[in-house]
Amino acid sequence: MANVKNVAPGIGLCAAIAIPCWFLGEALPVVGGPVFAILIGMVIALWWKQPARGTVQDGIAFTAKKVLQYAVILLGFGLNLAQIAAVGAESLPIILTTIATALIVGYILYRVLSVDSAIATLIAVGSSICGGSAIAATAPVIRAKDEQVAQAISVIFLFNVVAALIFPTLGGMLGMSNEGFGLFAGTAVNDTSSVTAAAAAWDGMHPGSNALDDATIVKLARTLAIIPITLVLGIVMARKEGADGLGNFSLKRAFPMFILFFLVASIITTIAVAAGADAAVFAPLKTLSKFFIVMAMAAIGLNTDLVKLVKSGGKPILMGLICWICIAGASLGMQHLLNLW
Repeated sequence: MANVKNVAPGIGLCAAIAIPCWFLGEALPVVGGPVFAILIGMVIALWWKQPARGTVQDGIAFTAKKVLQYAVILLGFGLNLAQIAAVGAESLPIILTTIATALIVGYILYRVLSVDSAIATLIAVGSSICGGSAIAATAPVIRAKDEQVAQAISVIFLFNVVAALIFPTLGGMLGMSNEGFGLFAGTAVNDTSSVTAAAAAWDGMHPGSNALDDATIVKLARTLAIIPITLVLGIVMARKEGADGLGNFSLKRAFPMFILFFLVASIITTIAVAAGADAAVFAPLKTLSKFFIVMAMAAIGLNTDLVKLVKSGGKPILMGLICWICIAGASLGMQHLLNLW
């Protein structure tokens, strides 16, 4: 109970910040609640430094780490693996190509630009898979600091907004079909909120289009890549931290257990829906997952030095820009190669 008393004030503070940010994100989905939360947290941190926070800091740290992991677990209840397999088969080559492109380009830029390894990993994974959710899942695995998470989230957010604003017009200029744009938005836009914003804008410009549904399912299929990538990163981290190399390697220590629970949640949803349960039953858990992410981003913002973040932001932004352009190009190129556009 003593531990609960220690963390409760900080958790409550993060929840208090998250509530208005949640509604702001609903009103402006192109930005999203997590971005509002991290920005407000960073602004508060400018005048309320960590030494003055006392025991509240314990709960902030708990939210940034543990609540973030709980959010990822609950995210699994929004994934029906059977539905994704049925609709995602056509998009699988494009998904794999864009993910591989982002990871390869990210690694090259990490070496060429000398970007911090944790930030480079978070930007590459966030660009290739699903933005904030992928960063949320990856950060605990690679032991990323809150400032590194904040920087990666900020970079991803910047190009999410640009993509949501220009991709519908770009797709029209390129003469894309409704299905083609759904694939494009689902594979070339990072975060779910921006995917839906771009696809909804396309549907508004093209009455009768169903790009939003296609883009959402493709996006969910991309989310599954969290599992193998975090597993590989966990193994790499375990090898790095082992004093005797592989002699100290432990699969149990390397495997991110919250990712296992994420997979279990996805399997539960899939089996339940196949047995006749209404998928809407799991909607509250998916909503709670999103709120937990907003809370965690508020905590990360509170633990971030905004001045230092701005001063060190040039190279990560350049890396995010190049990754974003390469992913968009790979998505369009694969669609053209497969005669889907």
